[in-house]
Amino acid sequence: MHEFPIWQLGPLQIDISSFIAITVSVIVTFLIAKLAVRNLSVDNPSKFQNFLEWVVDFVHNFISSTMPLNRVKPFLSLGMTLIMFIFISNLLGLPFGIVTVPHHAISWLGVTEEMVANHAELAWWKSPTADISVTAGLALIVFVIVHFLGLRLNTKHYLKHYFHPFPVFFPVNVIETISKPVTLALRLFANIYAGEVLIATILMMGWVGTPFLVAWQGFSLFVGGIQAFLFTILTMVYISQAAIHDEEH
Repeated sequence: MHEFPIWQLGPLQIDISSFIAITVSVIVTFLIAKLAVRNLSVDNPSKFQNFLEWVVDFVHNFISSTMPLNRVKPFLSLGMTLIMFIFISNLLGLPFGIVTVPHHAISWLGVTEEMVANHAELAWWKSPTADISVTAGLALIVFVIVHFLGLRLNTKHYLKHYFHPFPVFFPVNVIETISKPVTLALRLFANIYAGEVLIATILMMGWVGTPFLVAWQGFSLFVGGIQAFLFTILTMVYISQAAIHDEEH
């Protein structure tokens, strides 16, 4: 396995490969979104526009499965952003890897004399979601959004659910609330990280592993899509439970 260069910024340790990949993911997501709204036509839609409409309908339909149809629209852009960014991030590590062998120590990158002496291989590229700090950050953002919306849009039910069905269940409900972002982060990280570890293992087999590499990368496209879908739909489920619960239900 390769080592990842670390940028020491005061008390923070920033994985440079993750930082680079996150930046690329943001740029790609933004460019796709920008291109998607260019040259829209009602009479003569392009193939890309037709594909975009299919994606929007798909996201709209699975969000509507988690909440009343008339409440979907405000959350459609959030769902589109999440599923696009996570899917792109999941796949970034598949096409190629950038690996170098340092020839001299670079302290601010975390390259030590020991690494140089041992000819350690430094990896500068990976899927951002193969880093637990990235998936934890995404889960934390979802956690804040869910509970902000719960307090703002459905205060009475949101506070009441912590004491449901009896006040004695308050600690259990708090633990359940905390466990949701934890499982979101761990599920996404574990699946993508395991896939990249397997790819690294196959690469060690040389040309013999080429058929396995092709097959696994094809399967990884499917896994990346499923994980992006699961993260997004669970986010919408949590929003619906916290902010769009009808009292009569």
